[in-house]
Amino acid sequence: MNMVDFESGLVGPLSKFIWRLMSEKTADIIDGLVRETIENLGYEIVDIEYVKKYGQMNLTIFIDIPRGVTLDDCEIVHNAVNPILDEADPISDAYVLNISSPGLDRPFKKQRDYERNYGREVEVKLYAPYMGKKIYEGVLKEKAEHTVTVEVSGRELKLEMTKVALVRPLVKFE
Repeated sequence: MNMVDFESGLVGPLSKFIWRLMSEKTADIIDGLVRETIENLGYEIVDIEYVKKYGQMNLTIFIDIPRGVTLDDCEIVHNAVNPILDEADPISDAYVLNISSPGLDRPFKKQRDYERNYGREVEVKLYAPYMGKKIYEGVLKEKAEHTVTVEVSGRELKLEMTKVALVRPLVKFE
C-alpha cells in the first residue's frame, strides 16, 4: 500500500517517507514564522513537530529556558504565536497547537542540545554492544561532527554517532 489512509492509520512505505518530508517542511515553515517572536520572549525553540496524534493533527513547538519551562511559559508562548499562525495560515488543515517543554529525558537532536549539556551526566544507548554493553552512563565531554565523547568511570569513551541510537540527560530519582 502506497496511499495514506488517515482514518484507519494505515500508511505505506512511500507514503511514510513523503509524509515525513512534508512534516519536516511544515516544521521549517513554522520555525521561520515564530522563531523571532519566541526568542524575543527569552525562550529557545528546541524542536517543532507536526504529527497526527489522537486522531487529529498536532503542531507542537518545544521550548526551553535555562531555569526550566513552566505551564505559564507555555501559555505565554502559545498566546504570542497563535495570532501569527492564524494570520499566516501556513497549514491548510485543522490542527491543535501545543507548546511544551522538551521533557527531562528528551533525546538530544541538535548540536545545541549537546552543548547545553556538556559536563552533565547523560545516558548513551547504542545500536549494538560495544565492549560488552549497549548502555553507558557518564559525563558528556564533547560532541563533534561524527563522534560523541563521554567520561565513564574516569575514562573517556569516544563513540561514532553511526553507532549511537540516542543520547539523553541521565535522570535519577532519589
